[in-house]
Amino acid sequence: MNIKDVIRTIPDYPKPGIMFRDITTLLGNAQAFRRAVDELVQPWAGAKIDKVAGIEARGFILGGAVAHQLSAGFVPIRKKGKLPYETVSIAYSLEYGVDEMEMHRDALVPGEKVILVDDLIATGGTAEGAVKLISEMGAELLAACFIVDLPELGGRRKLEAMGVPVRTLVDFEGH
Repeated sequence: MNIKDVIRTIPDYPKPGIMFRDITTLLGNAQAFRRAVDELVQPWAGAKIDKVAGIEARGFILGGAVAHQLSAGFVPIRKKGKLPYETVSIAYSLEYGVDEMEMHRDALVPGEKVILVDDLIATGGTAEGAVKLISEMGAELLAACFIVDLPELGGRRKLEAMGVPVRTLVDFEGH
């Protein structure tokens, strides 16, 4: 099974010229979902990973499954105002402006080994914010993992320039 074949492409969503890569078809296919999680986990099988951090919202689904496979804890990284306890936050750039993301102040302990997970890396603004947030907490970020990379948009290069190894499963050309 080719993971790329089960990811649906929706033209002109959310605006004209964008080719939206929809992983809900992958999530709904038990075999494809299992394979994607197994491939995300594979480099760290047997390693001591303390936490998997997932970016809202599809990163929660994937990150929770990856954390389970690694017997690690899960840390949600959410949009500002969505977490109930004391938080730390960071502003990050989007195509159309700036937003903020947060995690609980006690979610990570300095020195913990962490993997960051989300569904897709495009321009890398959201992932860059999450990387900075994890680093500010004193955790050791081992890698950022995504199912889809849109290489033309440069997000992978941005993270690698920060010293973060990036693992992706499939590439799609265009936006």
